[in-house]
Amino acid sequence: MAFVIVLAHPLILFIEDPAQLALLNLITAPWRARLGVTAVLALIIMVVISIWRQPLKIHYDEWRIWHGILATAVVALALGHIILVGHYVAVPWKQVLWIGYSIFWVGLLAYVRVFRPWMILRRPYLVEEVRPERGNAWTVSLRPEGHAGLTFQPGQFAWLTLRSSPFADREHPFSFSSSAVRTERLEFTIKARGDFTQQIQTVRPGERAYLDGPHGAFTPDRHDHAAGFIFIAGGVGITPMMSMLRTLADRQEQRPLILVYANQDWEGLTFREEIEALRSQLDLSVVYVLEKPPAGWEGETGFVNADILQRHLPRLDKRNAYEAFICGPQPMMDAVERALVGLGMNMGDIHTERFDLV
Repeated sequence: MAFVIVLAHPLILFIEDPAQLALLNLITAPWRARLGVTAVLALIIMVVISIWRQPLKIHYDEWRIWHGILATAVVALALGHIILVGHYVAVPWKQVLWIGYSIFWVGLLAYVRVFRPWMILRRPYLVEEVRPERGNAWTVSLRPEGHAGLTFQPGQFAWLTLRSSPFADREHPFSFSSSAVRTERLEFTIKARGDFTQQIQTVRPGERAYLDGPHGAFTPDRHDHAAGFIFIAGGVGITPMMSMLRTLADRQEQRPLILVYANQDWEGLTFREEIEALRSQLDLSVVYVLEKPPAGWEGETGFVNADILQRHLPRLDKRNAYEAFICGPQPMMDAVERALVGLGMNMGDIHTERFDLV
């Protein structure tokens, strides 16, 4: 929407007076136009590399750096354009507005790039353990070094920095997989599938780590009114669900819980043994959905769809009764959302966590 509004500004100008198209010539145009056009071009580049980062094969860390540079350039160029045009700072209240906005932007940049990393640097963590899990995943266990650590709600995430400084802009977001009750040891379970995650297995105990968090609203703690919870996970999307289940077990939760866990095969079900053990601690029903089931498999097969959900879920047409949490591959999440709505569930009772925003 921001891009559409920004682009509408010159388009309306050109429609009203086609002669103004000459302002697009960066060689002959006045500086106010040069700055404005360059700001729009920088914004277009920022949008393109964000939406099509993976097809363009841009490394995530490189994208983050360029995103920051381009965002700063867009604002700086736009402010220069506003000042040179003069109309937008012609009266005192407009001058106060734009001066205040400039101060806010510089202050925000200083907070994000200087003050916040400095605070994180003062609260390091040490790697206690890196253990393999089913499904080509690894669990990294951290303990706070010289401080009390942090508290979080089950299902939330944090930005993790390993083998680098918080000032290096090399943090990556991962959901907590450990119980929110046991804050003396924080765990993240990470599937090896990308540039950074492929290196997790090489991390050794004693290495230093940094955390920025917690963040996110994907948590049952914000829905105390619920009569029960439905967790629908696909692949590595089980990690935030595992934090929720572990936390609820530590709290001796009595409400009914349903876990629908989809995966390619039986051997790759991360946390399979612990999920089975949690059945004895919680009122937990588990439904496995396998794309490639083993011989003799009598459970659900294929992909999570409306038929499978209807067979295993209670009635969903009562608002604020059950709250559903979905995490997994994008196509699965889209399909599950549509299926739940089709079964009568209110959209306000459906919560999603998407790992691949960019």
